[in-house]
Amino acid sequence: MGKISAADLRRLRNDIGIDEVIDRLQIPWKRRDGYLRFLCPRCGDFHTATNSRTNLARCFRCRENFNPVDLVMVQERTSFLDAVRRLRRMMRDPRKG
Repeated sequence: MGKISAADLRRLRNDIGIDEVIDRLQIPWKRRDGYLRFLCPRCGDFHTATNSRTNLARCFRCRENFNPVDLVMVQERTSFLDAVRRLRRMMRDPRKG
């Protein structure tokens, strides 16, 4: 895989819902107070939330924002390019990731 176009990167960041990425990565989560709370892969705290409007996840304890690419990189401890490959697979096959 060579260069990633800006349009491709934008699609990966915006077209796969952050809640779906959390679920597909099997990150522990729960719904509370109307928000999806997930176990932050950086600090291990549940003081988190997702925002479907911006398609971002946020940990309020470590003050980290995650888009889908970031979340895959941190959770899977992988490179940017490997995270992009995984998200592309998620887009191609909704059941796999």
